Amino acid sequence: MSQPIASPVLAPAPPRHVAIIMDGNGRWAKARGLPRNLGHRQGVDAVREVVRTCRRLGIEYLTLYAFSSENWKRPESEVNGLMELLRLYIRRELDELARNDVCIRMIGDRSRLAPDIVELITEAEAKTQNNHTLTLVIALSYGGQDEIVEACRRLAEQVAAGKLSPQDITTTSFANHLQTAGIPDPDMIIRTSGEQRLSNFLIWQSAYSELIFVDKLWPDFSSQDLAAAVEEFQRRERRYGGSGE
Repeated sequence: MSQPIASPVLAPAPPRHVAIIMDGNGRWAKARGLPRNLGHRQGVDAVREVVRTCRRLGIEYLTLYAFSSENWKRPESEVNGLMELLRLYIRRELDELARNDVCIRMIGDRSRLAPDIVELITEAEAKTQNNHTLTLVIALSYGGQDEIVEACRRLAEQVAAGKLSPQDITTTSFANHLQTAGIPDPDMIIRTSGEQRLSNFLIWQSAYSELIFVDKLWPDFSSQDLAAAVEEFQRRERRYGGSGE
C-alpha cells in the first residue's frame, strides 16, 4: 500500500515592510580616526546593498531613517555633508532604482530642506511612481511626534469646519492623515549600533512591529545581516494582543 505524500512545508513569509534606523556612522568613523562625514559616506554603500537585498528577498517596502527632525541640531558642517550625500545618492542611484522597479517616496518636513534637494526628491518620486517591486521610503527631516501632531491638527481643522464629526475619528481615519498613508505599518524595525530605542521613528506605525537590535555599526551592516534579521522575524510569533492559541 502506497504511503501518502507529505505536504511540503512552506517557509514563513518574509516581512512585507522593513524599517531601519541606520545608526553608527559617526562612531564607525571615530573608531578609525576619520571625519564623521566619511562614516556617512561609507553608510551609503550599506544603503545600496540593503536595497538590492530587499528586492531579492521579496520585501515590498523599505523605510530608511536618513535624517531626523532632531538631527538639525548637529554641527552645520555635518548637516551640509549629509545633504550633499543625499544629492549624490539620488543623482547616482535614480536610474538604477528606476530600472529595477523601485518606487521612491519621502516622508518628513520638506520645508526645511534646500530647494534643489526638494526638486531632486520630487523628480525621483515622479520618475518612479509607477514602480511596484519595492517601495523605498526615505524618512528625511522626519519626526514621529511632529507627524502625529500634524495629523491631529488636520483632523481638528476638519472638525472645526464642520466637515468631520469627532465620533468619525478612528485609528484608521487617523492613520490616513499620517505621511505614511497607503503604506502598511512596518512588520520589523531594525536598529544598528547596539542602541535600543526608536528615537522618534514611526511612533504610531510601530505599535506591533517586531524590534531587532543589531550591535554592528551601520557601515558594517551587510546583506547577510539583513537576511539574519529576516530569519529572526520569521521565528517570532506575532499575536497582536491575542493569546496565539
